[in-house]
Amino acid sequence: MRYVLPPMWRSAAVSLPLLLAVAGCAALGRTAATPFAENLYEVLLNQTDPSIVRDGAPAYLLAIDGLIEGAPDDTELLLAGSSMYGAYGSAFVADPVRQQRLSQRSFDYARRALCVELPDVCAALGEPFDAFVATLAPLETDDVPVLYAFGRAWAGWIQSRGDDWGAIAEVPKVEALMGRVLELDESYEDGGPHLYLGVLFTQRPASLGGQPEAGRQHFERAVALSEGRDLMAKVLFARYYARLVFDRPLHDQLLDEVVAADPAAPRLTLSNTLAQDEARQLLADADDYF
Repeated sequence: MRYVLPPMWRSAAVSLPLLLAVAGCAALGRTAATPFAENLYEVLLNQTDPSIVRDGAPAYLLAIDGLIEGAPDDTELLLAGSSMYGAYGSAFVADPVRQQRLSQRSFDYARRALCVELPDVCAALGEPFDAFVATLAPLETDDVPVLYAFGRAWAGWIQSRGDDWGAIAEVPKVEALMGRVLELDESYEDGGPHLYLGVLFTQRPASLGGQPEAGRQHFERAVALSEGRDLMAKVLFARYYARLVFDRPLHDQLLDEVVAADPAAPRLTLSNTLAQDEARQLLADADDYF
């Protein structure tokens, strides 16, 4: 059975526009407060046509590669490149071979940033589980951005290799890492750590070692933290929890709410537009599933 980790839809809608702005302001001398960067950031986050972002992203992938080549230890650029490659590959690329290549680049950039910012964690990546987890305990809230970005890239790398049991063996470490992020700042990216843990806990039914009810609690918390504005949280809730436990009423309720909602929300419009497309697809094949 193919092991599936949290999809990167949120990254496509949140990180990708942000990173396009980062690449843009880097090209303008890396002045983060430039009107160009601010305007580009807002426009892309509030874009209602994902195709525009999809078609424009490859140029920025090449641009960010060039910027990193000139500043190979710049954590900000490395994380920008990691999130951009991960978001683009997961959200807009269907070919499995290309997904693996893009997720590898995403992982490599994130690991380089981790090694710069958190060398002890980096050095323990290949160590046994307990030794790795021990390096997470001393971390503080300021470490959350790089830790979360690496965990997301790591999950994407595993996701694109769902038939590779060597990759799947890394899942407990990703779970521990995201759990530590949650302890430090559960509201990061509108509850992003809760979404990852929600999906991780709902990979299997309880009879096979899954933790669906724990997963439900994480999904509900993610919805609450975004005050319902993040429609993708409800889509993942329906897709992973409601389908796992065959709760058709909850499944349809969540997805109907997504489809009926106004997708326009500050910095979430693109993400919500993608969520509505996914919700319609899940509703369309619900009779076959249930």
